[in-house]
Amino acid sequence: MKKLKTGRARVIKISKEALFEFIYEKFIEEQSQFLEVEPTEVADRFELNFADGDFIFAAWRDEDPEGNFLPMPGQIDLRKVMKNIPDTTSSMFSPIGKLYREYTFDELIGLSESDGGQSSDQD
Repeated sequence: MKKLKTGRARVIKISKEALFEFIYEKFIEEQSQFLEVEPTEVADRFELNFADGDFIFAAWRDEDPEGNFLPMPGQIDLRKVMKNIPDTTSSMFSPIGKLYREYTFDELIGLSESDGGQSSDQD
């Protein structure tokens, strides 16, 4: 590692796209901590809203008879779900409680069809 000389600063500037890419990659790396799932045992998808700065990450498990992961049902629109649920945590570094909420596919389809309102926590 190169030592930083006195009186100098190293700076990184990235675009929103690169920032969200970084966040997404961090979520993939930390799924076991953030969502209490192993990345190799689930499928995942994310969406983001550049205008509002909102980000949603979903991991799910659904398999065909041969054990292949199935995609999230097409009726689930994560952008709409993102608009219709409250933040699941105020901090990704919260030491108490879980960071996520768990929904059924049917609940997510309902949230995708909703034009507003927010759902309660589901276990």
